[in-house]
Amino acid sequence: MKKLILSAAILLGGLSLQAATLSSINPVIKSVDVQDEYKEVDAVPAAVKTGLDNAYPGVKLDKAYVNDKKEYKIEITVRGEKSTVYTDDKGNIIKK
Repeated sequence: MKKLILSAAILLGGLSLQAATLSSINPVIKSVDVQDEYKEVDAVPAAVKTGLDNAYPGVKLDKAYVNDKKEYKIEITVRGEKSTVYTDDKGNIIKK
């Protein structure tokens, strides 16, 4: 009889653990758009345009940004594909 009561208590205890609500933790991910101290500009120097035309024939400049070191971050479109290119003020492509 003791075994029957003990078995019933264990079974009911096990079922109550299954019925317990578990709180799931949903991490909140915040994305921050960092421009690396680049500021948007309306025009780029002619040397930069020439350098891009030589490197990427048929390039279309979408947006341009400049930092304190006179490095340009340029968003371009070439044959329908968007890309980001970094150049210096002389039009040389910078690898980043």
